[in-house]
Formats: sequence, C-alpha cells, structure tokens
Amino acid sequence: MNTIAVLGSANMDLVVRQARLPLPGETIFGAGFSTVPGGKGLNQAVAAARLGADVTFLGAVGADAYGTELRALLVREGIRSSELATADAPTGTAHISVVDSGENSIVVVSGANASVTTLSVEQRAVVADSCFLVMQCELPTRVVEEGITLARSAGVFTVLTPAPVVPLPPGLLASVDLVVPNQGEAAELTGESDPVRAAEVLSAGGTWAIVTLGSEGSVVAFDGEALGLAPARPVTAVDTTAAGDTFVGALVARLAVVYVRGTDVTPDQMIDAVRYATVASSIAVTRVGATTSMPAQAEVDAILH
Repeated sequence: MNTIAVLGSANMDLVVRQARLPLPGETIFGAGFSTVPGGKGLNQAVAAARLGADVTFLGAVGADAYGTELRALLVREGIRSSELATADAPTGTAHISVVDSGENSIVVVSGANASVTTLSVEQRAVVADSCFLVMQCELPTRVVEEGITLARSAGVFTVLTPAPVVPLPPGLLASVDLVVPNQGEAAELTGESDPVRAAEVLSAGGTWAIVTLGSEGSVVAFDGEALGLAPARPVTAVDTTAAGDTFVGALVARLAVVYVRGTDVTPDQMIDAVRYATVASSIAVTRVGATTSMPAQAEVDAILH
C-alpha cells in the first residue's frame, strides 16, 4: 500500500442547521447545533483512511479541548499524527450554516492552522518518504509552496485542492500533478465559466485536473484536453459539507492501490479513481457533518460490486 501524507488544516466544525440563511441584520432560530471534527486537511485524511489508505497527517492544533479531541480522532482512525504540532494558538474552527436543502455556508477561523508556515525536519522526511502529498489552501501559502517543491523534488505525486481560492505564486498550479477544484473555484482561478474549458486550462502543461460539479458529476482533463464528464450518482442530499473532501480522499486512496511511484497515472487509473470517489462522496452527502458523514470501504465496495 502506497503511503499518503496529508498536509493541511484541522478544525472543529461548529454546525448550525437552519431553514435558510438570515438576511443582513436579521436574527432567526436554528433547528440544531453540533460540534464535528473537520478542516479540509483532516477531512481528506479521514476519508482516505476509512477507505483503507495508509495516511500520515501533518499540521497543527492548539493545546485545548478541541485539539485533544482532534488528536483522539486521528488515533481512532488509524492515522499517524506524531508530527502534528501543538501551536500557541487555539485550534482552528469552522462556523457552518446548513440549510434545509443541504447546502452550506462556512466561515473559517484559522487559529493554530495559521502557525504552520514551514515544515520541520521531521515533517519534511515524512513528505519525502510518501507516495502522495495531499494539500489544500487553508494553511499559509508559504508552506503549501514548500510542500509542493519538496514533494516534486522527491518524486512524490502532488494533489492540491485550491480551496479557499487565495493568491498563489505564478506557476504553482501548473507544478502540481493533480488539482481538484469545484466549479466555482475553477472559474475563479481561470476566468472560464465553462467547467470543461476551466478544466482544460488548469490541466495545461501535463497536469491532471478534475473539476467537481456537485450533482452534475465532474470534468476530468489532462494536459489541456478534457477526457469527459464523469456522471454523479443520484442521491437525495441532506448535507454537502465535506463532500469535496470525501471525493479527494477517496480518489487518492483508490490511486494508492495501483500507482507506482515515479510513473505516470494512466487515464484508466484516473477514471477508475474518479468513479470510486464519486460513489464515496455520494454516500457522504446523505449524512450530516464532515468526518461523521464519510463512508467505510465496505460501503463503497458494496455499491461498486
């Protein structure tokens, strides 16, 4: 089994369920409240681990109750976290409103995540020894750039979810092996409203790009050419929180079964991984929460076989 290093954010999600979003200055009643471990990095790590991947998580939490809870979750999920730093700052939080349609809006307070500005010697060793490095943009851009540069020099396959969209150094996206934005992020990054065209732009120069479209599936492109639209699996969504993170974690977990370090991912391998990830994310949206919604390997396999 190929190893996966996830360099990313760890948050406690503070989730309010409500009929609709309030208007400016308006107070409304919510239907429920919960705290759920999350953060795009931790979400992707948990999704991959539940689907059988060998995962190490790199990032930071605070020396507080939320940090203790997140560390305990990583242990329960079998994710190595010996290089998860303890920062002199509160654990990150995400304040999430989920409306009755299942859609959500999120405000993130970075907290300890903002302290991850460079990799330690030990963290660099983890990255260099892994087969995949998975990243997002909830950590400072400086460390994302450092991680990509290190991974590329070591022959590690790099995966970036460019969310939230932040200013990136010129050429950074083109240096990543696989970039996975949603439709809105892809449009913002490329200026292309057509997701097919956006995927082609993002994949130019030998990069894989997968633009996720929610209930419409996803567009897969490589080296400037769209390979096609991967259909979604129809379900009734109750909460779309972490659906994209589940997709990415499942995608890399599937690739980790077949990928040989130092070689190219083939179109057949990528299309198979997209199909697998589509099923995993379709299960997640039928459940409430981030990490609480992610499926186990047996659940995905039962649908595919």
